[in-house]
Amino acid sequence: MKRITLTVGERKEIQGENLTIWSYFCLEGFSRYPKLEIVLFTFSLVMYLITLLGNSILILITILDSGLQTPMYFFLGNLSFMDICYTSASIPTLLVNLLASRKTIIFSGCAVQMYMSLAMGSTECVLLAVMAYDRYVAICNPLRYPIIMNRQAYVQMATVSWVTGCLTALLETSFALQIPFCGNIIDHFTCEILAVLKLACANSLLMDTIMLLVSVLLLPIPMLLICISYVFILSTILRISSAEGRNKAFSTCGAHLTVVILYYGAALSMYLKPSSSNSQEIDKIISLLYGVLTPMLNPIIYSLRNKEVKDAVKKLLGKIPLHQTHKNL
Repeated sequence: MKRITLTVGERKEIQGENLTIWSYFCLEGFSRYPKLEIVLFTFSLVMYLITLLGNSILILITILDSGLQTPMYFFLGNLSFMDICYTSASIPTLLVNLLASRKTIIFSGCAVQMYMSLAMGSTECVLLAVMAYDRYVAICNPLRYPIIMNRQAYVQMATVSWVTGCLTALLETSFALQIPFCGNIIDHFTCEILAVLKLACANSLLMDTIMLLVSVLLLPIPMLLICISYVFILSTILRISSAEGRNKAFSTCGAHLTVVILYYGAALSMYLKPSSSNSQEIDKIISLLYGVLTPMLNPIIYSLRNKEVKDAVKKLLGKIPLHQTHKNL
């Protein structure tokens, strides 16, 4: 299809093809509640800044602290980087539009936003399953852990997570943006794929099939693998005779399990809900919590009960010297 340049607000229908190209989209967001916009702006800005700060610190300590050069913290650094990219793909646009009278985004910007959100979200789904496997090996096969989770192995696992997420996002985004749209007003605060697809002039069986296959691949399957890993982990922990050993094992898994519940709970409610559920306002609220609150909580959750992380942060901030860290599981 040849490239067409359109002025803002202009729509052009290509003769002979049932296709409409828009040069920009209007993001309706929370414009129905103008009195809440300043509150949402403050909330989103504070959460975004905390997300950037917390995840940046986690990335720094996993790189700079020699005591954290382990598979678990390598995956955690990747998770923090994804959270920064995920929030940065949508929250700045939300902040601008909450204060602007004209809440728009150009077509190319919408495409990039959709792709980045899908890529980071999809990669995180796979990475959380990989992290569950890492905890399974650490607790159920501690003697073989250094052999199984060697550097080559965990780097390859992280690479597979990134490649899977980026390719599935490219597939979804490329097909979604080829569908003819009968309007350009997105009832959302971001170019979220489900909200954009509601503008389609007709249902696309191919697009529906792709969305279903990707959703099953990235949501129920990794969740099942995580559940299986934790069944074995729990069984092993309950057989540990030492109370201190059980507490240490629970603490290393508790943070990951909490993040999994928060992340998959929001994702499943968005992408695998019954088709009869049409409340777009609820979708926006879930998306806001999913896109702002969860990435902000991740570094906090991983730091609260983790002495190694807290000591590394204190060393980074120059408050106290780093004491000898405990041996990783």
